[in-house]
Amino acid sequence: MAGISLTERITSADLLKQALTHSSFANEGVRQGIHNERLEFLGDAVLQLIVTEWLYTQHENWSEGRLSQARAGIVCEATLAEAAHSLDVGQHLRLGRGEEKSGGRNKPSLLADAMEAIIGACYLSEGFESARCFVLEILAFALTTVEDRDAGRDHKTALSEWLRRQGQEAAYQVIGSYGPDHAKIFEVEVMVAGVPRGRATGRSKKEAEQQAARQLLKSLTDAMPSTGTSEERGLPL
Repeated sequence: MAGISLTERITSADLLKQALTHSSFANEGVRQGIHNERLEFLGDAVLQLIVTEWLYTQHENWSEGRLSQARAGIVCEATLAEAAHSLDVGQHLRLGRGEEKSGGRNKPSLLADAMEAIIGACYLSEGFESARCFVLEILAFALTTVEDRDAGRDHKTALSEWLRRQGQEAAYQVIGSYGPDHAKIFEVEVMVAGVPRGRATGRSKKEAEQQAARQLLKSLTDAMPSTGTSEERGLPL
C-alpha cells in the first residue's frame, strides 16, 4: 500500500488534520474539542456500509449469519490497526504528551480509531464513492482472504466486536479441568452481562475460550431474524 497518499485521498487539509488529532492532543491545546472522535463515529458507519455491501455482492450464497460474522472479522480493531500500520498512520498522529510517552503511536486501539476517523474525513471531503474506493483498497488484504481468515479466525475478537456494538461484553472463566497434567482438558464458560451463555472445552484455556466464543457467536447469528436492521433487532440475548 506504499502508493496510497492520505493527502491525495483527502484534499481537505483541515479534515485530515482533525482525523489525525487524538483527544489527548486537543485537551492540551487552545482548541479543545477539535479532535477525531466525531469523525471516528462517522467513519465507522461509512466503513460498515462499504464492507457490508461488498460482502453482500461478492458472496451471494452466504446467509445473513455468515455475512455478519465475516463483517465482524473485517471491521475490527486488529484489521483496522493493520491497515493503519501499512499507511504509517501512527507516525502522523497528533498525540498528547501522556499518549506519546506510553507508546500511543503503536497502540492498536488508537490506530483503529484513527483509521475510522480517516475514512470519515475521506467521505466528507471527497464523497461516498471515493471513500468506497479508499476502503476497498486499504482493506483488500482482509476482504480478498475473508474465507481463509474465517477458517483460522480469532473468535474471541469477533465476538467482542459483535457485542461491543450492542453495548455488551463477554467474560470467560475456567469452571473445570480434567485429566493428567500432560493431557489436561479445560472447560470454560462464557458469560454476557453476568449471564452464562455457553461452555466449551479445549486442550488449553485459550483454546477453550476460543471454542466458547465461536459457539456463542454462531448461536447469536443463527438466531437473528431475517427482517429489520441489526439496530432494530438488537442482540438476541
